[in-house]
Amino acid sequence: MIVHVCSASAWDEARTSGTYRAESLASEGFIHFSGWDQLAETAARYYAGVDGLLVLVVDQAGLDGFPHLYEPLPVSAVTDVLPLEQAFARAAG
Repeated sequence: MIVHVCSASAWDEARTSGTYRAESLASEGFIHFSGWDQLAETAARYYAGVDGLLVLVVDQAGLDGFPHLYEPLPVSAVTDVLPLEQAFARAAG
């Protein structure tokens, strides 16, 4: 399993459309994923001070690429959605 941090509004939009499109897909050409062991560092580096974040837990089977996906993420690949603090607790074991 791999993880991706996103806003609640972005996830709501994805559930409606059936695919998740990170801002980075438009600006950089890919969606970046992290391993559980990288979650805290990723959140601190890129999302410090941002409230209301979610962590998408993604089954990478059938997806081309880690840590980058060069297309929208199908909602069906997301196996769980956790508030950031809950995801930190899961990552810690």
